[in-house]
Amino acid sequence: MRVEAPTRSDASDSGLSDSEESVFSGLEDSGSDSSGDSSGDEGHDRTGKPTEEPQAGTPFPRMEEMQTTLAEDEYAEDSSDEEDIRNTVGNVPLEWYSDFPHVGYDLDGRRIYKPLRTRDELDQFLDKMDDPDYWRTVQDQATGQDVRLTDEQVALVHRLQRGQFGDVGFDPYEPAVDFFSGDIMIHPVSNRPADKRSFIPSLVEKEKVSRMVHAIKMGWIQPRRPRDPTPSYYDLWAQEDPNAILGRHKMHVPAPKLALPGHAESYNPPPEYLLNKEERLVWEQQEPSERKLNFLPRKFPSLRAVPAYSRFIQERFERCLDLYLCPRQRKMRVNVDPEDLIPKLPRPRDLQPFPTCQALVYKGHSDLVRCLSVAPGGQWLASGSDDGSVRLWEVATARCMRTVPVGAVVRSIMWNPNPEVCLVAVAVEDAVLLLNPALGDRLMASSTDQLLGAFSRPEEPALQPAQWLEVSEEERQEGLRLRICHGQPVTQVAWHGRGDYLAVVLATPGHTQVLIHQLSRRRSQSPFRRSHGQVQRVAFHPSRPFLLVASQRCVRIYHLLRQELTKKLMPNCKWVSSLAVHPAGDNIICGSYDSKLVWFDLDLSTRPYKVLRHHKKALRAVAFHPRYPLFASGSDDGSIIVCHGMVYNDLLQNPLLVPVKVLKGHTLTRDLGVLDVAFHPTQPWLFSSGADGTLRLFT
Repeated sequence: MRVEAPTRSDASDSGLSDSEESVFSGLEDSGSDSSGDSSGDEGHDRTGKPTEEPQAGTPFPRMEEMQTTLAEDEYAEDSSDEEDIRNTVGNVPLEWYSDFPHVGYDLDGRRIYKPLRTRDELDQFLDKMDDPDYWRTVQDQATGQDVRLTDEQVALVHRLQRGQFGDVGFDPYEPAVDFFSGDIMIHPVSNRPADKRSFIPSLVEKEKVSRMVHAIKMGWIQPRRPRDPTPSYYDLWAQEDPNAILGRHKMHVPAPKLALPGHAESYNPPPEYLLNKEERLVWEQQEPSERKLNFLPRKFPSLRAVPAYSRFIQERFERCLDLYLCPRQRKMRVNVDPEDLIPKLPRPRDLQPFPTCQALVYKGHSDLVRCLSVAPGGQWLASGSDDGSVRLWEVATARCMRTVPVGAVVRSIMWNPNPEVCLVAVAVEDAVLLLNPALGDRLMASSTDQLLGAFSRPEEPALQPAQWLEVSEEERQEGLRLRICHGQPVTQVAWHGRGDYLAVVLATPGHTQVLIHQLSRRRSQSPFRRSHGQVQRVAFHPSRPFLLVASQRCVRIYHLLRQELTKKLMPNCKWVSSLAVHPAGDNIICGSYDSKLVWFDLDLSTRPYKVLRHHKKALRAVAFHPRYPLFASGSDDGSIIVCHGMVYNDLLQNPLLVPVKVLKGHTLTRDLGVLDVAFHPTQPWLFSSGADGTLRLFT
């Protein structure tokens, strides 16, 4: 029985003789992939002759034996030296190439020639007799190569000849499962007509092919050219030529030159270059890297007597190593003008007015002056000292108008910001004293007393964290009006912008560190339920219901109406000492004991916008000017630094911070310098109090 398959290659080769085929064929016979499409080419050997099937009595091998044979002969026909030739002609009928010596083209456009066919029928008969696999060899129509069928492919052919299914594991008699039920349904499962694209050529593929053809015509797609395997060498230390391959090495460096030989290297050196025994012993004991000469100078009678140099190979190797490791590109030295690294800031003369010189000195206190405050009108100045007194000064003349003894250290003092009320809050020990200085307009002073006297006590007083006490007649003659007792030392007082609320800071642990007093109702309250560290300073927002509380490490902003935390600012300081709010309310500054001045932009971030380190010692006080774009800071180094701080209405423009003046006048006492600073409400003047017991005005 014979297994034959129709082959077009026999018909195509019939028109050419063996000599013509040998002329046309320029490629040796190469193997093809055994897994290629060869199911239709069974029954042909390497010469194209039909093969015989094994005898009917010979049983076919089982699947296990076939797998074992396949595993053993897996690489029997493999040859990595031969190139796998495939016909890339596509769907073009092979009859078109019957009169040509090739069967298609590769990706580079070169022809794929037909294999060499020079065997006659005698050779085919000898192959049939000698080759045991002759009966399972077929010819591939696409390439004309001989393909040896595997056991699975032969078994597949026999199954198809017997009318069986190609898949061995397929059971044609397995019970069928009905997809449809026996019930009649109203709507069909799918009644969708076939798509139009299923029976017409694809327009998308046509467009892709047309674009590729156009790119080939325009030269945008180039055929793959084989690389030149020959290596290219060039002189690394040659002179630089912009057209040569060395053009990529900018700033070419010539090869390092060897030092010229000296007298010590001569075969007949002068006597002073020869080493004696002591010098030779010292030279031998030195490390090779410490020796001035790496050889011993020797003297020979003639050049013929000079022996071969023993370190010649070592020195040649070191010379090659020097050339190999030498940098072939010189680093560009950056020529930068130091003036260009400094940011372009406006000149101080363009930022005037600001205080530049000391105008007045207010003397009268016998101890350090801890705090000061300026009246809203700018005519009067109040100061508190460790000598247990509060002094009221006239700004223009530096004359002390009144001295109010309080009997203890004055920790904080602040004038009521309401211009219609003449009242000063003084923090003394555990109490806050409300003082009416009775300076200036008498009508204002009397209206302030009437405002305080119009309060009527409720019949059932509520429980409060502080006590509001009336002063005695003697204290009233001194100017005192009210005393608010807390039971704990008071470190700071801060008025609200409208003058009715007063915030105090107590030196006590717990949630009662901050208390808020209402003057009109004489009521006190503790706004917090828990503590977040030791509170250093508090301040009211100038226009919004915010309370700023500065602890040692952070600044928290609370919304008083909503009773919630709005923001938490991180100054990145060890210990915050002072706090000031910009008159517009969008920026604040903090001073710290580690000599930092931190500027925060509340609309920008909770991190510092700028950190200024101009002072050498701890900062004690910071202040903003109510009208001019100025802010100042006082430090223990005895200096006051005035800076220009312009805040723009445009949110996209950052604030401009420029130091403009360093003011000095206070003398250091007990390692303390400037303790408090404050600006004049209307003029570009600055007041400062120091540890030397004086107050100074800079204009």
